[in-house]
Amino acid sequence: MPQPQDTLFKTLSDPTRRAIFERLCRDGEQTVKALTAQAGISQPAVSKHLALLRQAGLVRDRHQGRQTHYSARPGALAPLVDWTQQMAGFWQSRFDDLEDLLERMDQ
Repeated sequence: MPQPQDTLFKTLSDPTRRAIFERLCRDGEQTVKALTAQAGISQPAVSKHLALLRQAGLVRDRHQGRQTHYSARPGALAPLVDWTQQMAGFWQSRFDDLEDLLERMDQ
């Protein structure tokens, strides 16, 4: 069973999906048509990327008439934030140990 951060890393590893997610975070809700105009790829390709982002919980969709509007869910990044904080703590501890060792060697 993949961990939540595994799914997020895999989903965001694609630069096009990352760009779409970043655009939704920065600019707010967008239609598929608006996202396609900026993505430089076909509408079906944008829709496939949006489907993967939605499956990962990174975006939500809202239907209005014949248009689908997408918005980012930045809170879905929480597992990545938690993981990076754990890794930062791990490495900070290692660097502190190394600094202590180097100070003892200098004495």
